Parts: sequence; C-alpha cells; structure tokens
Amino acid sequence: MSTLLFLAPQPKPRNHKPIDSGSETQHHGHLQRQKRDWVIPPINLPENSRGPFPQELVRIRSDRDKSLSLRYSVTGPGADQPPTGIFIINPISGQLSVTKPLDREQIASFHLRAHAVDVNGNQVENPIDIVINVIDMNDNRPEFLHQVWNGTVPEGSKPGTYVMTVTAIDADDPNALNGMLRYRILSQAPSTPSPNMFTINNETGDIITVAAGLDREKVQQYTLIIQATDMEGNPTYGLSNTATAVITVTDVNDNPPEFTAMTFYGEVPENRVDVIVANLTVTDKDQPHTPAWNAIYRMTGGDPTGRFTIRTDPNSNDGLVTVVKPIDFETNRMFVLTVVAENQGPLAKGIQQPPQSTATVSITVIDVNESPYFVPNPKLIRQEEGLLAGNMLTTFTAQDPDRYMQQTALRYSKLSDPANWLKIDPVSGQITTIAVLDRESQYVENNMYNATFLASDNGIPPMSGTGTLQIYLLDINDNAPQVHPQEATTCETLQPNATNITATDRDIDPNAGPFAFELPETPPSIKRNWTIIRISGDHAQLSLRIRFLEAGIYDVPIIITDSGNPPKSSTSILKVKVCQCDINGDCTDVDRIVGAGLGTGAIIAILLCIIILLILVLMFVVWMKRRDKERQAKQLLIDPEDDVRDNILKYDEEGGGEEDQDYDLSQLQQPDTIEPDAIKPVGIRRLDERPIHAEPQYPVRSAAPHPGDIGDFINEGLKAADNDPTAPPYDSLLVFDYEGSGSTAGSLSSLNSSSSGGEQDYDYLNDWGPRFKKLADMYGGGDD
Repeated sequence: MSTLLFLAPQPKPRNHKPIDSGSETQHHGHLQRQKRDWVIPPINLPENSRGPFPQELVRIRSDRDKSLSLRYSVTGPGADQPPTGIFIINPISGQLSVTKPLDREQIASFHLRAHAVDVNGNQVENPIDIVINVIDMNDNRPEFLHQVWNGTVPEGSKPGTYVMTVTAIDADDPNALNGMLRYRILSQAPSTPSPNMFTINNETGDIITVAAGLDREKVQQYTLIIQATDMEGNPTYGLSNTATAVITVTDVNDNPPEFTAMTFYGEVPENRVDVIVANLTVTDKDQPHTPAWNAIYRMTGGDPTGRFTIRTDPNSNDGLVTVVKPIDFETNRMFVLTVVAENQGPLAKGIQQPPQSTATVSITVIDVNESPYFVPNPKLIRQEEGLLAGNMLTTFTAQDPDRYMQQTALRYSKLSDPANWLKIDPVSGQITTIAVLDRESQYVENNMYNATFLASDNGIPPMSGTGTLQIYLLDINDNAPQVHPQEATTCETLQPNATNITATDRDIDPNAGPFAFELPETPPSIKRNWTIIRISGDHAQLSLRIRFLEAGIYDVPIIITDSGNPPKSSTSILKVKVCQCDINGDCTDVDRIVGAGLGTGAIIAILLCIIILLILVLMFVVWMKRRDKERQAKQLLIDPEDDVRDNILKYDEEGGGEEDQDYDLSQLQQPDTIEPDAIKPVGIRRLDERPIHAEPQYPVRSAAPHPGDIGDFINEGLKAADNDPTAPPYDSLLVFDYEGSGSTAGSLSSLNSSSSGGEQDYDYLNDWGPRFKKLADMYGGGDD
C-alpha cells in the first residue's frame, strides 16, 4: 500500500503523516479512518487577492516518491481546461499554486483533480479531487435595472395606495451580506403638500403613498431619488447607487365645468341656417381633452320648436349655438335659451360640487328683406284654346312678407313665356294674351302650358320671387283630319290587295275620331276607278273598283270628316303607285314606276351636280399641270460649277441694311482670260445659256467710259435683250459683255470712291425700279 500526502503551504504547513491511502483522512486537525482514498476539505481562496503570484495553495506528495521518480499534475477547468493557466503544479515537488487574482462573479468555485504517475506514465496513485471555493468580497455596487422609473397614481388617492416597484441587483453573493440590498427615498420634489408623500419598502422596493392630498391640478408630477445599499443597508461598509422615480398624478373628474358668464348674447338674421349665433365658454381644471374635461351642452328650455342646437368645439371646449331651422322675424323676434354644461365622464365620488353648470343665452333675430312670394304657386287655370290676343286671363299677384319694412308696391315682370303668348301688368299683376292660344303648339305638353313671372320689391338689397302660371288648354275642333300614310302601292288588276289608310287629327276627343271617309264626286274617274270602305273609327281601305288600271302614279283625293261639333273635314291626296304584280301580289316593275315618279326638277339637280363635279376635276388637273411647268422652269438654274457668278446671292428681300453691302462685286467683272462660249463643248452647255448662232450685238462699253454714259449703256443692253429672239421666255440673269480693260475702277467696289466723279448726278437711277435703288443710294445720296 502507498500513501498520497497533502501538505499545506508555508508559513502554515499542514503535517500529514504517511498513512495508508485507504485507511485514514484528516478532519478538523485529526486523522479519521476511511475506507478508501484521501478526502480533503475544500480550499477557500478570497477573490481579488493582491498576491504575490504565483501564490502557493497546497503541496501534494506520495510516500512512494522515495523509491520511484514521480511526476505530479492537475487537471480540470482553470488548469488544463478553459480558463487555462489559473492553477499550476510543480511536477517534481507537487506544489499547487494560483497564478492571478480570482473573481467570484465570473467563477465561484473550481473543481480540480490531482494525479501522480511514474516516469513511464503509469499511474501510481488514484486521482484526488480538489475543490477551491472563491470567497466573495464586497467589490460590486448595486445596479438599478432602469436609471429612470415611471409610475402613476390617481389624484386623491388614499394613504397606502400602491404606486410602483423599483428593483436593483448586486453582482456579489446574494446569500452574503455583500449582496443583501436595502432601499430608501433620499428626496422628493416638489415637497408639497408634504415632503413625505411616498414611502418605499426597504427590502422589496415597493413605493406607496403615505399622505393624503394628491391633487393633479396643483402638482402633476413628483420626482423621487431612490437609493439602494448592500451590506443590508450599512451606511459605513455598504456600497450604494441611486435611481430616479418619476410619479405622474393622473386626473380624475373632480372638477365640473363652469360657465364663464351667467348670460350669453347672440343675434341671427332671419331665414338663415347653419349659422353660429353664440359661443358658450366654460372652465374646467381637469386635464384637457379627456372625458373629465370634455363638455357636453344641452338646452333645457326656450326652444320648443327645435330651431337651435349646441355643438362642442373639440379644441376649445366651447359650446357653439347654431341655427338649424329658419327663423321668421315676423313670428319670433327673440329667443331666451337655458343651457346646462356637464362633463362627458361622470364626476368622481366624494366631490361636493354640483355636476353641471347652468347659463342663459339671449338671441335676437334681425329683420332682413325677404323675397316676395306668389299665392298660390303654381297657379292653375283652365282656358279653351283659340283665345285671341288682348283677352284677360287672370290676375297673378305676390305678397311681401316684410310687414315691418316700409316699401313701395311690388313690381311684376315676365320671366319665361316660351310661346310669347302672355304679358303681365307691372303694377296689378293682370295677365293678358298677346297671341292666340293653341293647344297643339310645340310648347304645350299634356295640354299644359307653363309661364313664369317675377315679383320684385325695392328693399335693400332688392329681392324678388318667382311664380308659375299653369294654363290647362281645353281642346276645340280647330284642326282637320289628315290621311296617313300619304303614299300607297297596289296592283293594276282587281284582286284582294286593298290599301289600309289611317286618319290622324291633332285634336283630341271628342273633336277627333271616329272619322268618316269618302271619295269626291269630281273628277268622275275617282269614283269610277276607286272605292273606299271604313273598317274602324280611324281606319279605312282603298281598293280598285275596275278590273284593270294601267300602271303608274295616281293622286287619289280622300275626304275625311271628324266627329267634332261642328265637324271639320279636309281633302287629303293619297299618292297611289299602281304596278304589275306577280302571283304573290308583289310589284314586279317597281323600278319603272319609281323612274316614272322621279320629277323633272330632281333630274336637273342630279345633272347639275354631275357637271359641277366634272368641272372641279378638270380645274384640278389644269392646276396640277401648271404647277409642274413652274417646277420645271425653276429647275433651269445655272450650274454652280460653271457659273463665275457664284458669289451673287439671291435673297427674298429687295432692300437691306449694311449686311447687303458685303458682296464680292469683283465677280461681276469679266476678265480677259475667260474662254468664249464658242470653244465650250456642246454637251456641257447650261440650259439657261443661249444657243451658239448669230446673236444681236450688244453695245460694248469703251475702255474708259465717262460716268455719264452708264444710263445709256444699260438702256441699250435692256433693249437688245428684249429684242433677242434666242433669249429664254422667262426672267433670267443677263450676262453682259466684257466691260473693257484698263478701267479706272478695278471693280464695282470702287464705285463709291472719290475718283468716280462725285459731281455726276445719279438720281435718275431711282426711276429704274428697285433693282437700281442701291446704286442710286450709293451715288445719288450726297454726303450720306
């Protein structure tokens, strides 16, 4: 048997005698007999030790190290497991040490195992457990979960009312004094009505009220400074921390609304609605925009007909007295309303004040100029049609509701009279006809004719009212019946193919049907060829009397008489087309009948339309050809590559400013080196050049011409060009001959020089037209 010994570090060594590892252990300084291995008590090591490090803890030694060379090691968290390196052991001596300060808040205890092996790694002793407890030190202050705590309490709460709970924690051992916290209130702001309105449970952190008198209208919020101290609140050794508790006093309905005045006044014009006539103001000390502050207004008297209502302004809490029904000044000149105001929510219990406030509202009605009104409106009268102009129909008058205003009589005028049948007397309102009343007029609907009239007063401002006169027109027999349709078709042979016709009358019963149908006596051929039979009150049948009637169009007069008293009759012409028919009774020569029925006027109109259309087409063709010729003529331009006058630019303006003078006029001078036209190849001659044959000789200017002969030279050149039979038939540029060499002016640009003869009079160039106006301005302009 072998023994594994543990020796305490110096200066307090622990003497362990070599004892059988399975027989005895040390307990409170004595050795006890054990059945198995060594059991050592836990090692207590205070946290935050200042060293020096490494600090020896215990020495492990086996009694077999006398005969064997042993190696000692330790395993477990803090040794060879994370966090590694906290505990180390000397493999030769077995001395266990700690290398740095420990923190209980990170690891409260370490569980290690000690091992003893020989040089070959063979285990010579069973592993022994070592427990190292980190002893807590008061190295952490209490920490509140929130730096600011918010709570509420209703105003008027009784003492002992729970408000809120604040909580702090301490990282030290909660089972030791280092982690045992106590709470207390350091201060209260404001300190009214008592500096100790609240208290706190020193162990739980519960805040409750301890005094009465919480009034939101006086103090709306309290701020408490709360302190938490460990070491059970020991002010000397304990660590402390503070937090803020904000307690809001919530509102309850302990203040009813109160009117700011006993009587309110307002006024309203008569006949106005949705008008605010008075603002009722109240005061309420409760929190705005809550049920304890919102006011509700109601009327308890003075408005039996319900002409007013009171709405609450959601922002100002005022009562808005509003008119909802029109008020007549002539009926009511003043209203006195009794109004009460109360909160939306009920008043809190125990409040000694009445829950509502009462006030009086005096409303004055203002008289305004009202519109006249016709009585009755509309006015209905019955009148037979056919009443001639100048007859009096009725009197249509209006009334002025303003009995207390001094105004002149009403004036009447016509506002709407679609058929222009009526007029009204402006003073008396008497309505007279100015045209014949006709029930069959397009302006009459369902026998009713409507006219609108206007009545106006002279008030300030003037007012007017309208009235409608309805005339129910009674029918008289003033319209003769007519045949319908006015055209019909029948076969030229006698067979059952009668034509049905209908009589129409613009009158109504009893001046319309039943109708009587008959054929006239003259001409005799009508009754000889045709017969008519009435089949009902409004319908009849027309058919052939003879066996055969030649195809064609026949005008058959029919006499129709209505049932009026006296009756009214008329002769209507029915245009009947007689045609050849097949076995089914259908016309087979409709085209011939229709052609025969086409009038001469219609044929002439058709021919005129065709002729006008042809003339328009011909004019369009001529216009197109003429435009093509003009386009071809414009194409006969000088080829820019062969033209020595490329610098002569054509503009669409005849005059100009100084810009038009910036030309290279030297191109107008024809130098001696230009080859004559005769040596040009024929194929490259331009279209606007004259052909090569005998031409009239243009006058040649002398080498040094006198300025006075310019006009003669140009006139002669124009005459020669006009008489040239080879010149093109359209306007073109004239190419003058060589002007001669040795000219004093090398180019036209020197015409304005002083050597060109300033005494010469060039004003006659103005008579030659706009083309020479520039030369006249250059030479005839004097000093300018």
